[in-house]
Order: sequence, then structure tokens, then C-alpha cells
Amino acid sequence: MTQATPYQSYPNSFKRDLLAGKKLIGCWSSLANAITTEVLGVAGFDWILLDGEHSPNDVATFIPQLMALKDSPSAPFVRPTSNNAVEIKRLLDAGFYNFLVPFVECADEAQRAVAATRYPPQGIRGVSVSQRSNRYGTVPDYFKGINEQICVAVQIESQAGVAASRAIAETEGVDCIFVGPSDLAAGLGHLGNAGHPDVQQAIASVFANARACGKPIGILAPVELDARRYMDMGATLVAVGSDLGIFRAGTQALRERYGA
Repeated sequence: MTQATPYQSYPNSFKRDLLAGKKLIGCWSSLANAITTEVLGVAGFDWILLDGEHSPNDVATFIPQLMALKDSPSAPFVRPTSNNAVEIKRLLDAGFYNFLVPFVECADEAQRAVAATRYPPQGIRGVSVSQRSNRYGTVPDYFKGINEQICVAVQIESQAGVAASRAIAETEGVDCIFVGPSDLAAGLGHLGNAGHPDVQQAIASVFANARACGKPIGILAPVELDARRYMDMGATLVAVGSDLGIFRAGTQALRERYGA
């Protein structure tokens, strides 16, 4: 009898490519809809970030979106609402392998995020013997190998996070340092202006600390000039747009073509 395997490649080929330094282009998904997520998957992005922090998503809406991405080349990423071990546990059981943990400001918080994704003794993930991630108990040796397959990116988006970015990057189990330009700009007193020199200097500092620790760098950059500049600076995990932004721009442009 053929043994069942998880819906996602196992081992986690996305994590392997990220750690190998490959350029991985992604798209943010905030519409909380399986059909629009499926369309993003058809486009062929390397990864799709399913957002739980700034969108009306929860476990019940995430699972249909994971199903929608099953046959696509896009690796599902998820951003929980916060660095919350219970929420992360539920997302793991739902079938996510790749996590972007928001608003990490110190090494202790980074360690907490990693621990939430690992079964003991490496972490504190609670055990359910039958859940979606292990195909309801049918994946052989799931508990033996799953810790190594989980990918954890932590988001730097505050002055404290920038100051601690070297220590955060040094944290074992942190696979990627991801910059959130909008919140970082707000935290530096430049709300809505991520291009301000102070913000750009802070981003460059985080990039430098991540590079010094050999950690991949990620960022959200929906403006093409920004995306290409950040890639030139060393970012390899780059979100170049969002489903909401694409939909809004496309519908507005269509309406304007037939304006009064």
C-alpha cells in the first residue's frame, strides 16, 4: 500500500531554496477567499503570504486557501495575528509549514516564535496525533521529522527590532529576517513614508545584520523600483504586490477607461 504524504512537498523544498539563497518572488494575499488565492497560485509566484494580521482570515478561512494552492507551484506562507503559541499551533495543525511572525523586537521573542513551531524537547508545540498536517495520522514518522521542515521568518518593524536585529538574526531556528517597511516607517515617525532616509537607513542596517549572520532577507515591496532596489541590497524573499492592491488598481483602471 502506498503511504500517504502531506499535501505540500516533504521535505519542505521552499525552506531548502530559501536557505540556499535563491530569489523567491511572492505575493501578499489578504482577500480571505479561496478562489482569488487559487488565481494567485495559477500565476506561478514562488510563494503566497496568507495574511492573518491585517485581513479577516482565521483557521477556517485559511484551510480552503491551502486547498486552493495544492496544485500550484506557490508555497503557502502564513502570518498569524501575533507571536502567539496557541494560534501558531492551530496553524501548524491546519497544514502550514512556513511562518512569518510579526513584530518581533528581541531575541527572546524570536526564540519564542521558533519554540512555538517545534515539538518538545526542541519547542512547546502541543501534540495532536491526528490533524490536517499529518494527513489525519497517516504520514509515517511525521513527529520524527516535522520540526526540521518548519520555516520561520520573523518580521522587524520597530526601532527596538532594528536595534536587536543582529541578536534576532543569530537566534537558532530563525530562517529569515523580514522587514516590514510601513510599520517601521510609522515607528520612526514617518508614517506613510517608507522612502524617508531614516527608514531606508534602518532597513539597510537590518539587511547588514542579517547578512552578517548568513540569514536570508525578506521584504514587502509592491512598488517595482523599491523591489528591485531591495533585491540589489540583498533581499531574496520579496513580495512584489498584493491581491487587494492588484484588484483595486485593476478595477479602478478599468472604470477610468470608461469615465465620463
